[in-house]
Amino acid sequence: MTETGTRTGFRPDIEGLRAVAVLAVVLFHAGVPGLPGGFVGVDVFFVVSGFLITGLLWREVQATGTVRLARFYGARARRLLPAGIVVLLATAAASAWLLPPLQARAVLGDAVASALYAGNYRFAVQGTDYLASDTPPSPFQHYWSLGVEEQFYLVWPALLILTAWALVRRRRGAPSSVVPFVVVLGLVAAASFAVSYLWTATLPSWAFFSLPSRAWELAVGGLVALTVGRWRRLPSWAAAAAGWTGLGLVVVGCVRLGESTAYPGTAALLPVLGTALVVGAGAGGSRWGAGALLSVAPMRAVGRLSYSWYLWHWPVLLLAPYVVEGSLGLAGRLATAVLAAGLAMLTLQFVENPVRFAAPLRRSAGRSLILGGSVTAAGVAAGLVLLAVVPVPVGRGAAAAEPTIEVAEPPAAPVVDPQEAAVQALTAQVQAAVAAAAGVRAVPSNLSPPLAEAPAAKPAVFVNGCTRSWLGTGQDECASGDLAAGRTMALVGDSHAAMWQPGLETVAAQQGWRLETMAKVLCPMLDLPTQSPYLGREYTECHQWRAEIMDRLRAERPALIVVDMVRRYTPDYGFTVYGPEWLAAVTRTVAELRSTGAVVLVLGPVPDPHGNVPTCLSDHLDSAMACAPARAVGMDDAGIAAEAEATAAGGGQYATVTDLFCTPAVCPVVVGNQLVFRDDNHLSIDYARFLAPVLAALVDRAMTGA
Repeated sequence: MTETGTRTGFRPDIEGLRAVAVLAVVLFHAGVPGLPGGFVGVDVFFVVSGFLITGLLWREVQATGTVRLARFYGARARRLLPAGIVVLLATAAASAWLLPPLQARAVLGDAVASALYAGNYRFAVQGTDYLASDTPPSPFQHYWSLGVEEQFYLVWPALLILTAWALVRRRRGAPSSVVPFVVVLGLVAAASFAVSYLWTATLPSWAFFSLPSRAWELAVGGLVALTVGRWRRLPSWAAAAAGWTGLGLVVVGCVRLGESTAYPGTAALLPVLGTALVVGAGAGGSRWGAGALLSVAPMRAVGRLSYSWYLWHWPVLLLAPYVVEGSLGLAGRLATAVLAAGLAMLTLQFVENPVRFAAPLRRSAGRSLILGGSVTAAGVAAGLVLLAVVPVPVGRGAAAAEPTIEVAEPPAAPVVDPQEAAVQALTAQVQAAVAAAAGVRAVPSNLSPPLAEAPAAKPAVFVNGCTRSWLGTGQDECASGDLAAGRTMALVGDSHAAMWQPGLETVAAQQGWRLETMAKVLCPMLDLPTQSPYLGREYTECHQWRAEIMDRLRAERPALIVVDMVRRYTPDYGFTVYGPEWLAAVTRTVAELRSTGAVVLVLGPVPDPHGNVPTCLSDHLDSAMACAPARAVGMDDAGIAAEAEATAAGGGQYATVTDLFCTPAVCPVVVGNQLVFRDDNHLSIDYARFLAPVLAALVDRAMTGA
């Protein structure tokens, strides 16, 4: 096997293939129906890039026995960095201007990471954080693919040089056989694919964003480049068949895959192998092959534009709604994509090509590297400067009093149900504070927690392993309250159960309860078949965790089990909240929990703010109620009533908590000086503790009514 590398001649079919890739990505992001898997265009780019770069490097290794790294990286700097940084600077400035301050500051952190071509790892880390799963996508998120490519460019030339060095030492002279290089790159591809396969099931965000799980896609392109001689010897009919088959696989990926597909994993084989077939088959130049279609002038024109269009389309699509102050329909999104194409044309003409083909830069690797370093430094500096310019949001209103609840003395005259009377009296105090909050406009200057600190202000049970993450099963002992108490209260459910822990911990300490927290993200403690959109498969970890928790509850026999769960699960999870299967599961689960001998108290839902509250308030410091959902929007009163009946049918007790958050018209997100929500659905620690007296009364009522 002694084939040489790719021809140095220009491949118009590859330019057309770039058009296929960018059109798939742009139309997918624009929400065009029929292309749910258009994201595979990025995989096409990876294979094409691996083919071209490996061919370039292999030719140099053949000729000289090594790679001139300065020249190689200088060429990469001219090709990628100027346009990338120009778009980054424009996007950073637009984000600082258009986005709410709290969101803008997070996005500018993305800008700095993207300028350093390390944004993919920042996004991978963010993707593993359940509490960040509903964060709006970053205008820089598409830079992840550029980070993967740049990181591959750091690794692959070094491997080539080491392989060539070993061969030169052994045989003396420039290597003539491609076999050792195929072996090395094949091992890289195999190891990377294994990582991709494993991480897709266990660490989806790392599988999607990181180099170790994506390198195999570039390596496949590289293997085509190293074996191009074999491809050229294919009969014309075989090359044509391979090319059309490959293009068909790419199209199938675009129309058959979707956002719920576990990706990349094995699903990425469709676009990757498809692209490899198109590129390899095109080496022979069959007149009846897919290259004939890809080489037509319109496709080549779009292909030339592909890099700049890819850079511009995502931030323009994402920021346009902030410009028009409203959502965009399909026509609006397509018009925005066309606008991005116009910006790409300008970038190609005035930035990409002038820098890429500038004679002084092409003659000097040093100048090219200085240029690359300079524009990278400019991108980092711009992000840091804008971070200093965008203010940390602080309330502008007068300092507000901290809301308090006075525990009322028992009535002198006997009442039918003193526990119910206590619940009503305490709830009335909270209602008064909530009603007063509905009339407050400006965010108080002493807001607690402050807006900038709210995202990180999580109860300890969210960070110490007590709340199990997606892949976690089992449950460590997470005890709080009065650890020496002889009676136990178990708090069980998903993250909405865990968010009540600070308040119930106060109750437990005051009333002599040992509180055990048992929670798992996006896993309701209901007997329901559950899917995980995050993992792209059946949520087997949730099913296992439920069974383990039931076994533990039967063994430990707590006196009281408090249950809560998110009520905004979408049908993607395999069920419908408040639907017949949900309500039947409530009854079954409560009855099963009651069989342990415990009293079961199900907490009703908190309002759904339909947006990140701290971020919204940072943009409405003078009008806090602009972020408050109407009661009819934030609460489903009919669903709550049905859920209460289902709980009673299972032998449990139900606590409707709507009046602790809403007036008959609206659900304020700031009460007194306290921020009600720390994100888009979880209570702040402060507000959960504020409600501790009411929670104590609810616990007393449940235990008395058992």
